[in-house]
Amino acid sequence: MAIIGRLIKKTTEITYKRNFNKGKEYKNQLKTLEKLVFKAADTVFGKKHLFHKILKSKDGVSLFQQNVPITDYDTFYKEWLIHSILGERDFTWPGRIKHFALSSGTSGSPSKRIPVTEDMIRSFQKTSVKQLSTLHELELPNTFFTGQILAVGGSTKLIKKKTHIEGDLSGILKKHTSFVVTPFTKPGVRITNLKDWNKKLELMIQEAPKWNIGIIAGVPSWCILLLEKIIEHYKLDSIHDIWPNFQVYLHGGVYMEPYKERLKKVTSKEVFLLDTYLASEGYFAYQKTIHSNGMQLLLNAGIFYEFIPFTNEFFDENGNLIDAYKAFTLSQVKENIDYAIVLTTNAGLWRYMLGDLVRFTNVEERSIKITGRIKQFLSLCGEHLSLDNIVTAVQTVARAKNIEITEFCLFADTDHQRHSWFFGTNDQVKADELLAAVDQELGLLNDDYFAVRKHTLKTPVAQLLPVDTFYAFMESIGKAGAQNKVPRVMNVAQTEKWLAFLAKH
Repeated sequence: MAIIGRLIKKTTEITYKRNFNKGKEYKNQLKTLEKLVFKAADTVFGKKHLFHKILKSKDGVSLFQQNVPITDYDTFYKEWLIHSILGERDFTWPGRIKHFALSSGTSGSPSKRIPVTEDMIRSFQKTSVKQLSTLHELELPNTFFTGQILAVGGSTKLIKKKTHIEGDLSGILKKHTSFVVTPFTKPGVRITNLKDWNKKLELMIQEAPKWNIGIIAGVPSWCILLLEKIIEHYKLDSIHDIWPNFQVYLHGGVYMEPYKERLKKVTSKEVFLLDTYLASEGYFAYQKTIHSNGMQLLLNAGIFYEFIPFTNEFFDENGNLIDAYKAFTLSQVKENIDYAIVLTTNAGLWRYMLGDLVRFTNVEERSIKITGRIKQFLSLCGEHLSLDNIVTAVQTVARAKNIEITEFCLFADTDHQRHSWFFGTNDQVKADELLAAVDQELGLLNDDYFAVRKHTLKTPVAQLLPVDTFYAFMESIGKAGAQNKVPRVMNVAQTEKWLAFLAKH
């Protein structure tokens, strides 16, 4: 095993040196768009939007933006995607799309079916290899490279439909994973096929002593919960008592900051945290170095990116897009502005608005961080609170009071013109003191909030809850485990479910 470890370590070193400074030039995006338009030129979508004309144009990007409207999932589904789902060929991408990833996101909407093509799968595979090569920078021992990767995700069991196969993206990717890689990945098919999170959790705890885990990947809430349960079950001091080679955690999907203290409590060695930005729609970015908090956008991985400033000029008060054509390319973006990200992908998504907000931390390095969701912001009476504002305020106060708040949520109470907060903490603290501190911090972070709190927005209210309450709620709505995240800013439908749950418990 030591020989295998040395070989894998050497491979990561070669790949790392080959790729570290590549892929930052804007020309990669121009080539990507040209390839995508060329490949889909003879599809129904390509013919309607004059792709052959775009290919002949001296300014293909501008003509592409003029011809193809920006759409969200619902619009794209009704006009285009439904045809591919029903088995029609050459509609938005050449051939017949055989796989669709089920994704509900954080909005609580019914499952979306996201197209997954052979081209997209190859892009995922190449990007995964490149990301693992960043481990070279960490100077890890050879023994680490003999370890296994534990992916805490959704069910990998796929469902056969008349015209396609659907299921969690992890299941689709696993189907296309080489058998050579299988021994290095856990928890194994028997467990990953399960849909019941509690059953999956129970079996992972049982199997844990048999594994040699070096890397864990997944959403922090469920990954850390698993580690806590393993420690509790085997009466360990730390997870390193059972997995001494665990040194890397690949996280994504939510802000990691609220979970860092919980992770420290279950570990006794240093664990490197590497941020990852991927979704059912594609693999967008990853953290290339531990010396940067940003993730480098992947410019030559089959995705063309556009960006729309999240301002009143481009979005109305409900977060709806005002102009269905105007967006900026990578060559036009600036730092420290929140942008809605728009995707054109090698799975046949065209100018698709993902719903995420990103901010460039370094334009030259193409470094970004996720700052929230288009629909997860609060503006009851003009306060314009972003998810980034909200999370920053909560964590600043938590650090100041030396407490942990790993889960929380809030909603806009229109009847009383105030925000209603729910803080998840197992520490001793008074709700009114905690809320007052968060309220003050939000005023310091956001001038609009400070102004409306003086005049129109009434004093918020808060309730303290055990952290497990949030996980019990997620289980009650069928969203325990996998890639599911507790919604921070709840919409009307989520609020109704949340309040009904609390009333029963």
